[in-house]
Amino acid sequence: MAAASAGDMVWVPILEEGVFRFDASEDTRVAAGPSLSFAEPRRREVQREGGDRPSVLPACEVAGNVQKVVIKVVRTFREKGIPCDVVWMDIDYMDGFRCFTFDSNRFPDPKSMVDDLHSIGCKSIWMLDPGIKKEDGYFVYESGSKNDVWIKKEDHSPFIGEVWPGDCVFPDFTIERTRTWWASLVKDFVSNGVDGIWNDMNEPAVFKTTTKTMPESNIHRGDEDIGGVQNHSYYHNAYGMLMARSTYEGMALSSTDKRPFVLTRAGFIGSQRYAATWTGDNLSNWDHMHMSLPMVLQLGLSGQPLSGPDIGGFAGNATPKLFGRWMGVGALFPFSRGHSETGSIDHEPCTVPTKGAHECVHKLPKGVWSPFDFGDSHHDLPVMYLQGGAILPVGLPIKHVGDASLEDDLSLLVSLDENGKAEGILFEDAGDGYGFTQGNYLLTYYVAEVHSSVVSVKVLKTEGSWKRPKRNLNISILLGGGAMISSRGVDGEELHLTMPSQSEVSTLVATSELELKRRLEMIRPIPDIDEPSGQEGAELSKIPVDLKSGDWLLKVVPWIGGRIISMTHLPTDSQWLHSRIEINGYEEYSGTEYRSAGCTEEYKVVKRYLEQSGEEESICLEGDIGGGLVLQRHISILQDNAKIVQIDSSIQARSVGAGSGGFSRLVCLRVHPTFTLLHPTEVVVAFTAINGSKQEVSPESAEVTFEGDLRPNGEWMLVDKCAGVSLVNRFEISQVSKCLVHWGTGDLNMELWSEERPVSKDTPLRICHHYELRQTS
Repeated sequence: MAAASAGDMVWVPILEEGVFRFDASEDTRVAAGPSLSFAEPRRREVQREGGDRPSVLPACEVAGNVQKVVIKVVRTFREKGIPCDVVWMDIDYMDGFRCFTFDSNRFPDPKSMVDDLHSIGCKSIWMLDPGIKKEDGYFVYESGSKNDVWIKKEDHSPFIGEVWPGDCVFPDFTIERTRTWWASLVKDFVSNGVDGIWNDMNEPAVFKTTTKTMPESNIHRGDEDIGGVQNHSYYHNAYGMLMARSTYEGMALSSTDKRPFVLTRAGFIGSQRYAATWTGDNLSNWDHMHMSLPMVLQLGLSGQPLSGPDIGGFAGNATPKLFGRWMGVGALFPFSRGHSETGSIDHEPCTVPTKGAHECVHKLPKGVWSPFDFGDSHHDLPVMYLQGGAILPVGLPIKHVGDASLEDDLSLLVSLDENGKAEGILFEDAGDGYGFTQGNYLLTYYVAEVHSSVVSVKVLKTEGSWKRPKRNLNISILLGGGAMISSRGVDGEELHLTMPSQSEVSTLVATSELELKRRLEMIRPIPDIDEPSGQEGAELSKIPVDLKSGDWLLKVVPWIGGRIISMTHLPTDSQWLHSRIEINGYEEYSGTEYRSAGCTEEYKVVKRYLEQSGEEESICLEGDIGGGLVLQRHISILQDNAKIVQIDSSIQARSVGAGSGGFSRLVCLRVHPTFTLLHPTEVVVAFTAINGSKQEVSPESAEVTFEGDLRPNGEWMLVDKCAGVSLVNRFEISQVSKCLVHWGTGDLNMELWSEERPVSKDTPLRICHHYELRQTS
């Protein structure tokens, strides 16, 4: 795994032998979370209510009087001429996150809303999760209990786990009876006008667990033909696919004239028969945009052709340039959808401004590659190339698929190979239903070939019972550099184009490239950094501060908690912090409570020194944590030993009221770094305790606290046995009263706690500690 290059796909074990996550390589998952990703990872383990619940539309979110908002958003797409086929409803449409229900305040008449959407050519897709609220009187829970469909514990009672609705039970989709029961619920649900369903949280995800899923010891009473009665570890990987299958079968029952559409987050070999896949909760950053390309390509190679990411990123706020670039790339994904969490800024295409500058460099495989566009080239949109030997059929621009007609003009873009030949196919059918299984379709094989400087384009053969529509055919032969020659005719008839001479081609290419250059000079590129309107998202409009010297490159964001979001060891090119802009990385708190004051406030840069000026590369930050207190943090790469990062932090009293005797409230300086685990199954935390005992803490320990003589004797280390390196953390024993280790899925907290007490101007709390990377045998 260590040798995987950026963008490579790897299998990552997450539970035990035989249970894996299909993911990007560890080096490219610097900012990525585990399979489940939330704005605040510790909140994965508590029920969440209120403003941070996700709700989704294509590239935007909805809340409040949602029914009217949905229609308004789609009409805006239509008015601005932006294509949009589907609006997506996340779990907020439900009544208290109860599946198969609607919130009567947000969606008083969902069927009417769907009818309005259909009238403007838009469909709606609604979420269903596997977690069913355990609540007497809730019809889904009661019918499921009556049919005995729930996953069991070892004592044969239903397993209860906490997810969005609170305490939940989970359908055992390994049983045919359960799949039939679920399918019947889906059939009735679709009668509300539901066009499609997306299954989320179907790993299955469970809050308040170290593994983020249910216990391996849970019992599935599977059908004999798929394995029979087994524990959860046997069926874990297949659970999401079996849920998608049940959902698909329910939609098929609702209508024999429509093809079901199901989207799933979790899948398995064969899930492409039932559902499309999206790649889960990603982040609004450039790394995740880049990662989305190999992920989609390799999912296709793995047998799942219909897949795509959350365009623009789910968590965080995309900058205009990032969002614009991702939209341009995303339009070419097999499955193309925007999806963002509540609390992020609007991610609608029409909100992206246009100004700035950018240059692109393209690397292409060997062979003939001809660039082309539709007169819409832009600095921040992909440059498209057609491979030599290919014919690409192109239809007219439309706002939604319902706008298209078989009689519309058809265009063929032709890129001849080294032998002057090209071929391509076009499949056409009703777009829905199952008539294609009876031969009701038209499959056309087009070919092009040069003979004596004349290109002939014709239909080689056809399949299917449909007759060819009467329509115009436009042929464009790509010459290179964006230049082309064109001709018009009737589809089905042979067309001929005379190729220009070599000197004429050179002139056409030069002219085309000059016109493109002039056109791009008149276009204002999207800015890389821009101040979003309103407060939300402003944190991503600022640039992190870099500290670079010796072995280390650190990135610090003063405006949100003064956190370190990146800590790269340059000699090994390894990233040690797991972070987003707004959470995790290296952060500090002023109390024993998780995410107490100190981790979200805006910090001021008090001092900044650069190595180039002969000083120690460092930055000093201060954040106001209330009550007359500040949290000061001095981060430096030591000048006399550039292998070491030093962080000297303190809680200081600046203006504590006289009525309190000059002393503050009770505070505790809690150092909370979140380290990414490059090899999650091959790491331990090791140290020698004050009492001389040797300690080794493995991921199975979940969370362990060390106090008194069990504390590390001034040094503990994160040991990566596979990579042969250790991240060593040294500190003053007198400043640290407790050390805490918390293992996540793919990450680790190694916390240092000061004592808890009031502070005065003369008695601050302080922890000064170092990080250094060492080679280990």
